[in-house]
Formats: sequence, structure tokens, C-alpha cells
Amino acid sequence: MSVEVIRKAYQATEEGFLSVVTKQWPMNPQIAAVGSCCLVGVICGDSLYVANLGDSRVVLGRVVRATGEVLAIQLSSEHNVSIESVRQEMHSLHPDDSKIVVLKHNVWRVKGLIQVSRSIGDVYLKKAEFNKEPLYAKFRLRETFKRPILSSDPSISVHELQEHDQFLIFASDGLWEHLSNQDAVDIVQNHPHNGIARRLIKVALQEAAKKREMRYSDLKKIDRGVRRHFHDDITVVVVFLDSNLVSRASSVRGPPISVRGGGVPLPSRTLAPCAELGSS
Repeated sequence: MSVEVIRKAYQATEEGFLSVVTKQWPMNPQIAAVGSCCLVGVICGDSLYVANLGDSRVVLGRVVRATGEVLAIQLSSEHNVSIESVRQEMHSLHPDDSKIVVLKHNVWRVKGLIQVSRSIGDVYLKKAEFNKEPLYAKFRLRETFKRPILSSDPSISVHELQEHDQFLIFASDGLWEHLSNQDAVDIVQNHPHNGIARRLIKVALQEAAKKREMRYSDLKKIDRGVRRHFHDDITVVVVFLDSNLVSRASSVRGPPISVRGGGVPLPSRTLAPCAELGSS
């Protein structure tokens, strides 16, 4: 396992989807406007690799020994042009385009179309040959472009897991739109493991309903397609860390894994040396 292995996996995924778009373009041209954020965590021994495209996020819950409180530590960086540093990055990558990022309806968007600056897919903003009819006019740019506007290169970091690291929350931006990092960590810390991802989603939806001055029960009745106007999609995975295995992995060579599955019993001697999580 290495940063380069993960980078190549992202590249292969992007190339694989591009081949699908190319084949389907004559029959289904709108697939050129389909894209996804991609957040991946890989644990090998006591090392956690985090790779991200887009605006999903992973947050670590770590116990502070002196006080016993659990601190929220964000481990991923996001690629959303609502963040000033991301806007600056886009301007530096496209110095000849003063409108690479524009403010539209009080929301910063790349070319007025999309908030993320990196993704899997969205090839209409990566290859000019897909930025034309019969793609819907709402996606097409008036001007052509010579180089990709969006990137599929992930931000990757490596973190050494410690004995007092308790759990990891992997979630799409739909969760973080309504919960702070610390709010999410407090919920996980103060409730049973079983069903904790569902609990986080419910709390986020309750916050979304409150912001719209409506009841949670009424929000739940809205059709999924229409509900997108009330809140973004929410995907959550919570991984609990076994401190005994983390400490053992840092001192002993071999296959022990530093993740304990929630409620899924596994026979002994069947744990692989690496665990991988994906969310889109």
C-alpha cells in the first residue's frame, strides 16, 4: 500500500468511467454530465491513508487523555470553490480565464455550473469533445477549452493511528452541511455503536427540516427526487478502531488489522492486512 497505489486506483476509475461515457455518448449523451465525489480510507497496520476528490469529509474522534473528552480532527481536505483557497487554486491553474469561478445566486461555482473543482466523471468539463450538442444546453459552455477545467487527481494524506483514536466518520457533504465536526463526533461518542450512521443521518435531516421551518416527519414524506431541493444527499460510514490492535500493529510485523467490524462476527485468522472503505 502506498500513496502512489491509491493515486493509480483513482486514475483507473476515472479512465474506466471515461470509456463508459465514450461508448454511451451516441445513445445517452447526458452521461457526460454525470460525476461523483470520491472519499476513500485504507488502513494498513497502524497507518491510515485518506484520499479525497470533491467535498466529502472524514473526521477522526480522538480521546484527550487529560480530560477524557473526544476531540474532532478533520483528516481530509475538500475541493469546493466555496472555500477561498480552492478558488485561488482554480485561478492559479487557469490564469487566462477570469471567469473560471463565478458567484451565481450567492453560490460560488466553477464556470457557473458546479461547486466542486475535482471529481470522478463530469467529463463535459474535462474533454471539450463532450461539451457540445446533444448535451443539454444548461451544461454546455459557450466557449471551448483546451485543457481540463476539473481535475480527477485526489488529495492524499497518511496518518499514523494512535492508541487513543476511537473512530472515523466518513460522510458526504450532505451531513456536514448540517452538523459540525464536533457535533458529529459527540453523537457517535455518546450513543451505542449499532445504528450510529443512521442516527447521524436522522439528526442531519432534523436540522434540515428545522432550517426550512417544517417537521422532520413531513420532510420524510417528500419524494426523494423533490427532496433534493431541501437537502443534499447524505452517505455516512462510521468505523470504530480497536486500540489494542492499533498498538499491536505499530510494534509487530504481520497481518493484524486495526479495524473492528460493528456487529459482524468474523472467524479467527480471516482478517486481511488492509481494510478499504469507499463512499460516493
